[in-house]
Amino acid sequence: MQNKLFQFIREQGLISPGDRVICAVSGGADSVALLFALYLLKDKLKIQLEAAHFNHLLRGEESQRDEHFVRDFCARYDIPLHVGEARVQPGKKGLEAAARDARYAFLGTLEGKIATAHTADDNAETVLLHLIRGTGLKGLGGIAPQRGKLIRPMLSVTRQEVEAFLTEWSLPHVEDSSNDTDAFLRNRIRHHVMPLLREENPKIGENLSKMALRLRMDEEYLTRQSTFETPPDVHVLRTLPKALRSRALEGFLKQSGVLEPEDAHISQAEALVFSENPSARAAFPGGVTISRSYDYLTVISDTADLGETTLPCPGRTEVGGFRVTCEPAAEIRNTPDTFTVCPSGTLTLRSRQTGDAIRLPAGSRSLKKLLIDRKIPASQRDAIPVLCDDIGLLGVYSIGVNLDRAADALPAVTVRFEKIRGEKQNG
Repeated sequence: MQNKLFQFIREQGLISPGDRVICAVSGGADSVALLFALYLLKDKLKIQLEAAHFNHLLRGEESQRDEHFVRDFCARYDIPLHVGEARVQPGKKGLEAAARDARYAFLGTLEGKIATAHTADDNAETVLLHLIRGTGLKGLGGIAPQRGKLIRPMLSVTRQEVEAFLTEWSLPHVEDSSNDTDAFLRNRIRHHVMPLLREENPKIGENLSKMALRLRMDEEYLTRQSTFETPPDVHVLRTLPKALRSRALEGFLKQSGVLEPEDAHISQAEALVFSENPSARAAFPGGVTISRSYDYLTVISDTADLGETTLPCPGRTEVGGFRVTCEPAAEIRNTPDTFTVCPSGTLTLRSRQTGDAIRLPAGSRSLKKLLIDRKIPASQRDAIPVLCDDIGLLGVYSIGVNLDRAADALPAVTVRFEKIRGEKQNG
């Protein structure tokens, strides 16, 4: 086992000379074997070895027994030990998940690499567990050899090899009585499914773990191939192989705030890509809405109607993420964000309304058709400021001045729009 452990550490690049390695020790067979193997290898690996134990306070005297055992074992070999404890309460995902979260939260507070004693058999059980619940290539990859500062050096070692190692070195360990119950799915797989598979192939645990490690490499390669600095446009997504497109969409959903995209969510995003509606949208978990803004997928938030805001002239007003300045015109200047007009009555700023129309150099158009032709997403159209007076529409930000109302001589006023920096804008 010791040689296997060393070889796997080297192959996976889990440990470097000078590393501080903290072995998570429950007192069970696997963790005791890992701690002692690292103790034997620490000079060869050139590491600083420590241990950590977390008391979940779930099994009364048995929990205290485990802690005392770990303390005595580490003291015997002069291994520095970190101990944490918390009374774990069941959460939404159950007691087992709550205990795991509390344990890893404690381990996360420690400085150094955290080595956990997951074996090849644990990895095989994880693969079967994912298969039962439904999974893809990522789930078939089982347990990662390394995730952040967490390392799993024993993924090539079987439980049988652990037991032989403990016998060889006459190492004691404690048994967790909760491992005997069939209350947890993992235990049922361990007690009933794995023995049946071993009857067909005694090396099933090792074989499944090797398969998982190979599939994990495939998954990592495909993920790299489908990672983009910015979301690719719809045309590119449509031409990607489905394996890459699904991963690209999964990455986009995560960046957009969907923390754990499921297959149904990725399929939902894919439906947007192939939708015939250029302004299609779909709601996702976490209050995230994705819009098919013509050739792009964008994250949207329903923008509130701008209402009606009176613009003092001369004066400056901030509304809807814009700074709007009105002042006497020094010259006639009309651009997509600056209008020179001769208003009648009160100047106001509002969102588009039914019946709005504007005359541009190409002719008169309804504002609704103009925004569609310019491929402005439906979700962003109400956030575009419309400048009006008592007679009607004077201009539309990003579109231009209404030529029927543009000033042809001075005196007149100039209205200028500026997006306020640092704020997320639409339109």
